[in-house]
Amino acid sequence: MVGYCCKKNSPDGAKIFTSTELKKATNDFHDNRIVGQGGFGTVYKGFLSDNTIVAVKKSKQVDPKQVEQFINEVIVLSRINHRNVVKFLGCCLETQAPLLVYEFINNGTLFEHIHNKAKASSFSWDMRLRVAAEAAGVLAYLHSAASPPIIHRDVKSANIVLETNFTAKVSDFGASKLFPIDQTQLSTVVQGTFGYLDPEYMQTNQLTGKSDVYSFGVVLVELLTGKKALSYDRPEEERNLANYFLSTLKQNNLLQVLDDSIVCEGNSEKLTSVAMLAERCLHVKGEDRPSMKEVAMELEGLRLAGKHSWNQTEPIEEESESLLSGKMNAFAIATGEGSSTSIGYDSTMDHISGR
Repeated sequence: MVGYCCKKNSPDGAKIFTSTELKKATNDFHDNRIVGQGGFGTVYKGFLSDNTIVAVKKSKQVDPKQVEQFINEVIVLSRINHRNVVKFLGCCLETQAPLLVYEFINNGTLFEHIHNKAKASSFSWDMRLRVAAEAAGVLAYLHSAASPPIIHRDVKSANIVLETNFTAKVSDFGASKLFPIDQTQLSTVVQGTFGYLDPEYMQTNQLTGKSDVYSFGVVLVELLTGKKALSYDRPEEERNLANYFLSTLKQNNLLQVLDDSIVCEGNSEKLTSVAMLAERCLHVKGEDRPSMKEVAMELEGLRLAGKHSWNQTEPIEEESESLLSGKMNAFAIATGEGSSTSIGYDSTMDHISGR
């Protein structure tokens, strides 16, 4: 099955690599070629004989579950053809666990650009909004255009990588699920990363496209605040970013949590609009969340609003100023209740694995 998918993956044709090729490409998987590590194993930077730079994903250990996840990723990627998805180049079947080969993305992960102070200082709001719109477009494609639909199941900033020009690409489909067209939900063991996990999915084991929507909402909050999705270095009430963000909105104190560097850019209207969108994505009940298609359309509209006139500009601007100043008492936020690296090709920590 893996070999078949490798051959059928893309219009250009994915390749079956030999173990000799990949050992040579990575200098026998030398430590100085490591560009990312996680629970799955390690990602190495490699140079093929034609000088193509690649990322090689290698399992830490031969584990049936890891092998299954690798195979699942190949099967899912064989059904995706989107410019904002990390391109799958092929695999090696000669090793006990498959080695997966991808295009190499050299500008790190979204997580790094948000949370590394040196990088975050130059990561402007316009750049953040573009990345959000592109990533949302991928998820909308997976949910609405892929056949069968695909649920990513581990949406997070570490799984969005950036090219030098800051084009966003979604990565790590090891946890993804092909969704039967005739079903609206799928019963499955919970898998994902703490801080991003949909609380409804955690409680019911029922996976839907709205689970990705919740996780993406957390990514939006990261972009807005510059804070990590989960941090035990923060006070207890602030550890879970999604819950803290919703609580802050409920108190009309959005400005309190926004990243200072983007507030200084004077984008109060767009910041407020994205904050309101993030709030809708984070509704406890999945049925109350927008679809990824709706999210993508709204973000793209906001991204283009700076270049074209928009009929709603004035009222939104007034609403923005009111919310940011904490004086908009009529603004109702329905929060509900309940709790919820250079290459980001897999999860790093606080991860739940299922099947």
